[in-house]
Amino acid sequence: MGNLKSVALPLLLAVSIMHLPFSESLWFFNYHIHVTNDLPLLNSPPGKPNLFLRCKSKNKDIGLRAMVKGQDYTWDTKINLSQTTLFFCNARWEGRKSRSFDAFVANRDDRRCSVYHMSCMWSVREDGIYFSRNNATWFNEYPW
Repeated sequence: MGNLKSVALPLLLAVSIMHLPFSESLWFFNYHIHVTNDLPLLNSPPGKPNLFLRCKSKNKDIGLRAMVKGQDYTWDTKINLSQTTLFFCNARWEGRKSRSFDAFVANRDDRRCSVYHMSCMWSVREDGIYFSRNNATWFNEYPW
């Protein structure tokens, strides 16, 4: 009987996973992506958006956001079974610069974002777009 359980349980688990839609599988963690506008105001008056950010994946458009200094753009995602989940963004600093960047790449971010509450944190700054895995140490991964 013990041998039957050791075979039946993994088989039942495999069949259950196959019947779930890939992106909605309950077997994978929920990742939180945060992009914060940390750009200086320069000539922009306080309260006026100076960053325009559009983020999307192959199947899901998160939308365009006009962001004021300090504002956070956040969404959640799960990694699909084929581990190809990808969200990319286009950041446009009003009247100055524009840059595309990968905000979430499954095979890059599955481990590094799990360090701090399943969060991938990005900060758009004057010299580029920074990443942090712990909200303390930041790396400029996408210079302007």
